[in-house]
Amino acid sequence: MDDLPDLLELAEVGPGRYRVFQPASSAEGRDVVFSGQYLAQMLMASEKAAGGAKSPRSIHAVFARVGSYSQPIEITVDSMQAGRTWGSDTVTAEQEGRLLSRGIVLLNCTDPDLMRHEPAIPAGVPGPDDLPPGKQTVFPGAEIRTVPGDTTRDGVPVEMAWHRFERPLASPAANQAVLVWATCGELIGLAMRPYRNEIDITQAHRTLSTGVIAHTAHFLDPFDVSEWLLIVSEATKAAGGRVYGGGAVHTADGRLVATFQQDSMAKAAAAELDPGRSM
Repeated sequence: MDDLPDLLELAEVGPGRYRVFQPASSAEGRDVVFSGQYLAQMLMASEKAAGGAKSPRSIHAVFARVGSYSQPIEITVDSMQAGRTWGSDTVTAEQEGRLLSRGIVLLNCTDPDLMRHEPAIPAGVPGPDDLPPGKQTVFPGAEIRTVPGDTTRDGVPVEMAWHRFERPLASPAANQAVLVWATCGELIGLAMRPYRNEIDITQAHRTLSTGVIAHTAHFLDPFDVSEWLLIVSEATKAAGGRVYGGGAVHTADGRLVATFQQDSMAKAAAAELDPGRSM
C-alpha cells in the first residue's frame, strides 16, 4: 500500500517469501534487531500472503537468535490453514540461513457481534493533552506520553502511556504493527523500577543480560493508530532471572482493542550476547 512506512514495506522474493526493510540505525543503539521489528514485519507478511482477505487476530513469536542490521532478513509465510473466516500461518524470520525468530499468526474476518462486553479503561488517568512527550521504544514517527508516578497494582509495578502514530494507515496489519512495537520494549525496565537503587537498567547488555524471549499480542477490535491509545503495562512477576508481564490497550473512548504478554530474560552477566549467538 502506498501509505506504508518504509519499515513495513516487503519485497516479494518468492512464493510466500519476503525481504524486509532494515533501518539505517538501531532502535536500541546496538547492532541487535529489536524484537518489535520482527513482530511488526511478521504481521505485515502474514496479511500480504493472505491477499488482504483476512487481518491478523493474534501473533505469538519466539526470538531464538539475535539478528544484525548489517545483513538482509527474509520472512517466510507457511499457511497452516486458510478457511472462509479463519486462517493461520507459521512465519519465520531468517538471516543468511540462520533462523532468528518464528511466530504463529492467527487471522480472521470480522463477524457481527453476537454479544459484547469488555473491561473498563482505568479511571482517573490524565489525558494525553495534559502530558509532555516521553521517551520509549516506539515505531519511528510514533509519539508516547507516559503518565507520571510509580503506580503499583497488588505490589506489582504498572505503567500507563498514551501512544499515537503521526498519520492514519489503511492496512489493519500496519496499524497493529506500529502499536505492537510500543508493547515490546519496556517491560524489563518496568520490572526493575522497584529496584532502581540496586539495579541500573542502563547496564543492560553490559553487566546485565536482558532480552525478550517471547511475545504475544491479541488484537480484539479494529483501531486507528493515529488516534490516542492508552497502553497499560504490568511487570507481573520477576524471579529466576526472568520477567513475565503484559498489558492492555484501550482507545480514548474506552474500547479494549489489544492485549499482550511477554517472557523476558533479566540476569547478571559478564558480557553482552554477540550477534549469531542463541538466547
